[in-house]
Amino acid sequence: MPEVATLHFIRHGDTEASGDGVFCGDLDIPLAPSGVTQAAALAQVVRKWKVESVFVSPKMRARMTAEPTCRALGLEAKVEEGLREIGYGKWEGRHETEIRASEPDAFAAWTGDPGTRSPPGGESGFTIAARAMPIVARIAETHTGDVLVFSHKATIRIITCVLLGISVSRFRDRVACPTASITTFTFGGHGPLLTRLGEIAPE
Repeated sequence: MPEVATLHFIRHGDTEASGDGVFCGDLDIPLAPSGVTQAAALAQVVRKWKVESVFVSPKMRARMTAEPTCRALGLEAKVEEGLREIGYGKWEGRHETEIRASEPDAFAAWTGDPGTRSPPGGESGFTIAARAMPIVARIAETHTGDVLVFSHKATIRIITCVLLGISVSRFRDRVACPTASITTFTFGGHGPLLTRLGEIAPE
C-alpha cells in the first residue's frame, strides 16, 4: 500500500481577540497567556507523532503556537504567506456586534455569502482558497507522512470546505475550528479523507 501524506491543520492558540468577537485577520497580535499554555500542551501531544515537516502562517500568533512543537520535534517551521488569515479590511480590530449595528447592509451581504463577498477592503473566501489551496496541494504531493500546518480559523475552515467539496460560501456556518484545535486530512488514492475535525489535544 503506497504511503500518503497526512496534513494536520492547526489553529493558533487564544489571543486577546479570539473570544471577544473582534475581527482579527491582518492584525499581527501575540498569543494571550492562555494561548501560550495551549501551545505548550499541543506540543506534548504532537511530539509523539512522526512528523516530517512543519508549515506556518507568517502571523505572530501562528508562529508562537508552532514554536513549542518545533522545539519538541527538532524541526524548523517553513513560513507560507498564503496560510495567513483572511483580511477583514476596514473591519479589522472592530467588534462584530458594532459592525452589525453600524453597517447592517454590508454585514448582511458579507455573512450571506462570505465566499464571494468580502468586508470593505478585505478578502473573500474564494480569495483565501486561491492562495491557500496551491500550498495544500504542494505539501500533499511532496510528502508521504505527517505534516503540521499552523494557520487560522477562517483559512482552515475554507481549506476544509474545498477539500470536502462544500461550498466555500458556507465556511462560517458549516465548519467549526476552536483555538489550538487540529483538523486532519489523509490524502489517498480517492482524494482527501477527513479523519479529525476541530479536535483539541487528541491523544
